[in-house]
Amino acid sequence: MGWAFLLAAGLVEIGMAAALKASQAWTRLVPSVLGVAAALLSIWLLTQALRELPLGPAYAIWTGIGSVGVALMGMLLFGEAMTPARVACIALVIAGSIGLRALEA
Repeated sequence: MGWAFLLAAGLVEIGMAAALKASQAWTRLVPSVLGVAAALLSIWLLTQALRELPLGPAYAIWTGIGSVGVALMGMLLFGEAMTPARVACIALVIAGSIGLRALEA
């Protein structure tokens, strides 16, 4: 169940970033409130995951899901540049998360 909580936490983190983008620097109430609520929910889900998972890999994977998801969202939905260097950096984040998980023993 820990991995399900961790995945959910990472996905909610992506939603938080989208809401904060839509809040236009806290000038729009509804997206601002949704962003804060998503942040709190993401942290709560992470704490549930940490009941079963080791801290280091779980935290790295949580931030990795958020980082990769938000970077992809920026490129696919907001017209940010999709350069080979950016894609390579995303691959490095994924590889680092996998490495931490693999070396968990």
